Amino acid sequence: MPKIAILGFGTVGSGVLEVCRRNAAAIERRVGAPVEVKYILDVRDFSATPDAALFVQDLDTILADDEVRVVVETIGGTKFAYPYVTRCLQSGRSVCTSNKEMVATYGAELLALAKQNHVAFLFEASVGGGTPIITPMHQCLAANHIHAVQGIVNGTTNFMLTKMQNEGMGFDAALKIAQELGYAETKDPGDDVDGRDAGRKIAILGSLACGRHLYPENIPTRGIRAVTAADVKAAAGLGCAVKLIAWYAEGETGPAAGVEPMLVPADNQLAGVNDVFNAVLMQGDMLGDVVFYGKGAGKLPTASAVVADVIDALKNGVKIHDSLFWQPSERRPGLLPDPARCPRYLRARGLGGAVLAELAGPDAALVFEDAAAGEAAVLTAPLDAAGTEALCQKVALLGGEPALVLKRMPG
Repeated sequence: MPKIAILGFGTVGSGVLEVCRRNAAAIERRVGAPVEVKYILDVRDFSATPDAALFVQDLDTILADDEVRVVVETIGGTKFAYPYVTRCLQSGRSVCTSNKEMVATYGAELLALAKQNHVAFLFEASVGGGTPIITPMHQCLAANHIHAVQGIVNGTTNFMLTKMQNEGMGFDAALKIAQELGYAETKDPGDDVDGRDAGRKIAILGSLACGRHLYPENIPTRGIRAVTAADVKAAAGLGCAVKLIAWYAEGETGPAAGVEPMLVPADNQLAGVNDVFNAVLMQGDMLGDVVFYGKGAGKLPTASAVVADVIDALKNGVKIHDSLFWQPSERRPGLLPDPARCPRYLRARGLGGAVLAELAGPDAALVFEDAAAGEAAVLTAPLDAAGTEALCQKVALLGGEPALVLKRMPG
């Protein structure tokens, strides 16, 4: 009987135990034998719980037991998770994780370590929660060259933007509701609203697409703090929705990636993705566009993806890494410039609408002007990154302050 261990007994870890028990028969049918959770590693005291006998506080207890074939890591972060996972792989045990930060930071190293030790390192739940994205990308789409990825991969910010769009809320009001519902952290929601969570996820997808490690710290990231109710209303007037988009694009000389709020046209599949749902659009050279859609978080959806990886590890082991891998690369200050040339929504303070429109060029259109707030916004003709920066510098030279720039999502 295959035995597994769970590292960390928070939301996802407890969900893994629940899925293993509730769907034991289906898991046994797929693996060919019953799968049992033998250990749970957590430093907290669970002695009063019904499963107290499963809990240990020392990783060595797990590593000393030859019956444990797969370790599930749901601790999160990298301080403890990375060295624990490294030791598990070195000991000849497969590891399944939902830890996006660890995969985005150490993925190439851990994938190579798994292959070296003839085991699996799997992380389906690290992007999209319970929505399958990683496995289809490296298996079902293996005959395609993925040259672009665009996705809504953070449910918290998508929920907030939906509130702002449908109910006219400002950022602060939408954040408060997200915190009350448990979607956003109460103390520090920065990982979500500043785009770091989405940055880690696009680093993983981009690494798979281009075959080399893209580090999250090299990916330019902007969140939604600067987006106002007026911006969302203006976007609707332009036939668009404002969405936080994580994107990867293959340029002529290499990859580019980023996270930023964008204007998404209503006829784009991502425009209608609302609330806490995620969606990822991939463009392959053979298949064309394909979209993955579903809940991006949640205890049982995420745990179900982790357990699916456990099943895969028990059945297929190191063979998975014939297609699931990327090469290491050196860290460098940043990726290549954004290759997109597209219209830009520019809101600025301190300049009248007529002046801003004139600066933006003859093909720019004034979107709104709020004289009381001293703000105006225009939609420019198609600009690349350099042209956008030059326009912002012109605004600043005349005493204005560029407050928000949104790309109109390229087709």
